[in-house]
Amino acid sequence: MRVFTCILKEDAPRHVLVIGPRAAIDAIMQVRKSTAGFAFLFLLPGIALLGDAQDPAPAKQEKQAEAPARPNLEVRKKNAPPDPDAERRGNIRIDTQLVLIPVSVTDPMNRLVTGLERENFKIFEDKVEQDISQFSSEDAPLSVGLVFDASGSMGAKLQKSRQAVAQFFKTANPEDEFFLIQFNDRPELISGFTTLTEEIQNKLTFTQAKGRTALLDGVYMAMNQMKKARNPRKAILIISDGGDNSSRYTESEVRNAVREADVQIYAIGIFEPIGARGRSAEEMAGPGLLSELAEQTGGRHFGIENLSDLPDVAAKIGIELRNQYVLGFSPKNQSRDGKYRRVQVKLVQPRGLPPLKAFFRTGYYAPSQ
Repeated sequence: MRVFTCILKEDAPRHVLVIGPRAAIDAIMQVRKSTAGFAFLFLLPGIALLGDAQDPAPAKQEKQAEAPARPNLEVRKKNAPPDPDAERRGNIRIDTQLVLIPVSVTDPMNRLVTGLERENFKIFEDKVEQDISQFSSEDAPLSVGLVFDASGSMGAKLQKSRQAVAQFFKTANPEDEFFLIQFNDRPELISGFTTLTEEIQNKLTFTQAKGRTALLDGVYMAMNQMKKARNPRKAILIISDGGDNSSRYTESEVRNAVREADVQIYAIGIFEPIGARGRSAEEMAGPGLLSELAEQTGGRHFGIENLSDLPDVAAKIGIELRNQYVLGFSPKNQSRDGKYRRVQVKLVQPRGLPPLKAFFRTGYYAPSQ
């Protein structure tokens, strides 16, 4: 959405200050030459009509003028008193709010269920049922961020983790884009958005395991990087073997960032069995932390104990992202209050199928203005 601002100068009521495309300025100059009483500004998709309330001066009087007036396109000086009504008069604003909720559906065997129709879904916002205005189950392009653990405890797990990334990329769409963040003592953006998956895999080849685990900082950085995404569907894949013990950001700050971002989080937690050896408090909290971040966004957390399962799980996540349903609705509550709205998706059970389960984003923040 583009908003253009137009201000009528008090000392020159027939002159117009335009902040907008060159075409709009040319249009004003052309109209100024043809009439002395009115100025018209056309903006697409809306139209604004700005002009004097005075009667146009006779053509003869205009010819007697010493020199034709030129539109004043200079910005007002900083010390000029602000006009409190300028923004209200000059802004043309078009607002359309559409909320998109990706949904994954599985059966009791944790297998993906495809082929459902719009009629099989109901969506609620703060317990009020909404009208599903858009429904899609196509493989749309994704913007994906990889958040890769390179802490010291990952040493023996790096090779399988690289294989997991390779398997995940095999499910990619040619129009997908990816970035890579590695973290140990601190996070680092290794590769910005690129469609070249080989570039990311090559950089992972030189990854060395060392240091502590700044998982929360890595997720926070990924959320900021995702603001540069060009695809409407966005996801983050975390590959880590334990809880956080080195981040500057707190769990509360990261939770808030995750809630505000329209990003799904998938996580692969590589955890040793509890009885295998002593585990720190951070390692014990790791599975719960990853599960909470993932489930809040409509993604999922997969905890594995056998490294051989890692590539298959990564491929499964990639396939799941390709087989999601996307439900779109315009909220019945049009208040621009900036409050968090809770979302719930319910399934209308199809005949002949076992009980199904839906995974979806649990809410979003309404716009504040």
